[in-house]
Amino acid sequence: MPGLTRLASLVSLIVIGASITNGKVLSDLTELSAQASFDFIVVGGGVGGSVVASRLSENPRHNVLLVEAGPENQGVTEIAVPGFFFFINGTYSWGHTSTPQVGLGGRSMPYTQGRVLGGSSSLNGMMYTRGSSDDYDLWGKVSGDSRWSWKNLFPYFLKNEQLVPPPGGRNATGQYDPRYHGRNGPLHVSLPWAGPTDFDLLAVKNAEAQDEIKFNQEPNSGKNAGLSYVQSTIGNGERWSAAVGFLGEKARERPNLTILLNTQTTRVLPSNNARNLDIRTVELVPLGGGNATIVAAKKEVILSAGAFGSPTILLNSGIGPKKELNKVKVKTIHDLPDVGKGLSDHLIFPVAWSANGVAQPVDTAAALEQWQTNRTGPLSEAVGHQIIFARIPKEAQLLKDYRDPASGPNAPHFEITLASQGPQVGGYVVLLTPRSRGSVKIRSNNPLDRPLIDLGYLTDPFDTLAIKEGVRVAKRWYQGPAYEDYVTGFLGPDPDTLADKEFVELLQQTAGTFWHPVGTNSISAKGSKKGVVDSDLKVKGVKGLRIVDASVIPYVPTAHTQAATYVLAERAADIIKEDW
Repeated sequence: MPGLTRLASLVSLIVIGASITNGKVLSDLTELSAQASFDFIVVGGGVGGSVVASRLSENPRHNVLLVEAGPENQGVTEIAVPGFFFFINGTYSWGHTSTPQVGLGGRSMPYTQGRVLGGSSSLNGMMYTRGSSDDYDLWGKVSGDSRWSWKNLFPYFLKNEQLVPPPGGRNATGQYDPRYHGRNGPLHVSLPWAGPTDFDLLAVKNAEAQDEIKFNQEPNSGKNAGLSYVQSTIGNGERWSAAVGFLGEKARERPNLTILLNTQTTRVLPSNNARNLDIRTVELVPLGGGNATIVAAKKEVILSAGAFGSPTILLNSGIGPKKELNKVKVKTIHDLPDVGKGLSDHLIFPVAWSANGVAQPVDTAAALEQWQTNRTGPLSEAVGHQIIFARIPKEAQLLKDYRDPASGPNAPHFEITLASQGPQVGGYVVLLTPRSRGSVKIRSNNPLDRPLIDLGYLTDPFDTLAIKEGVRVAKRWYQGPAYEDYVTGFLGPDPDTLADKEFVELLQQTAGTFWHPVGTNSISAKGSKKGVVDSDLKVKGVKGLRIVDASVIPYVPTAHTQAATYVLAERAADIIKEDW
């Protein structure tokens, strides 16, 4: 958003007026009573953990402990203001860096993952996209359980969500379909504060004038292909993270919910001895290290530490591939080969066009005052107004040479972001259906060491060729008749004019990520030797331990992953309730 860079220096000047409930929110491990007793211990306060801890504690008979490695989310300005998305202090992230990426010419990549109550939902771009119904139907097939299909999950999307008016209450009729949205859920979702702008209207006009990409009024209907307006987890002009929606005052007033902050879970442990794979105990240390505390759950331990955190905890606990654990001198208590394997993520590639537009700089002081006054204005938005989801053309040689990795015929291969900066139009081509896979491993037997994160980008040749096709889709879009007097040329990188080597080098140098890792503890059918959890999300071969986070999603969906993780957690909460 042009002109907002000055806002970074103003963050410290704002004081959010929200009240902070003291309830049973413990600031660190020293405040946890040695006599405390819990039915469920939930590890990780991100989307999965916030939802599960909140839903389980709705039953007063369930005593729940939620352990979060990071600090409180309330009262943090950068987190609350959507327009500060790019300026959030790095102390709220784990600060991971990938291993040198073979597919990126040896480049390592910084990787943001939330370490704060709300997890990555407190740091992300807040886009609410469910993906294609095909994603979930394939998920159901992979798990051998139709409960994970689109039809059976759809009621949980509605249960989870509450569609609210855009900040300021503008009329957004025609930009969404209310039939596909919830009205009473804890998670607030809204359309942008402003719009439609002239740039937005050009895009709608272009969709009407050409055949490849049409206007899609409701991208969250299960059919997401086309041009659509962005829906975001923003309510009343503020970020609506999992912590805001599920761990607000109402949840914190429950005497049976304890939230423990600034505490890292290092391992899960057998309740009695290494031969007894009844694992309902966690080892906790103060964030950054210190004396360990052991806490046991009467019913279950639920890992919700994310696609990097949950496999790391399992591996440090001796649950994973025996050969790899032997190399780092961790005693194996359960040989489970797929722990940490199968990582998939969305790779993004920036492209740009020259244009006849005029930049409209934001008056940062005025924007700040407007947001403080009524929670409207440029700061009540984060990532733009429109996006495109598109497929590789059926006639493309690529789909003849490779098996299509998409989950089905309705699943798009790309997301293309749309943004105007006046004399330039910019965007990202996002590969939604990568064939490349990465991994998460531990580097030593010290559970406080950072994991080895290999994102696996561009290790399958399909992905490079698919990125090229995505750029061609974007080029054709801006060659549409509606842009004839606006877009003046393609600035590239252009796969049709550059030598292949030069294009690949630019791809390796500039590719990034939208931070959507999944699959490192993948779900699979009961009885299958593959995967890490069964269709009830129980870790295979042990008792008392489940995983509820994006790590169990078997492949990255054709969407920003928070909506899929929300629906996973909602369904998981009911599955757990049914068992207890």
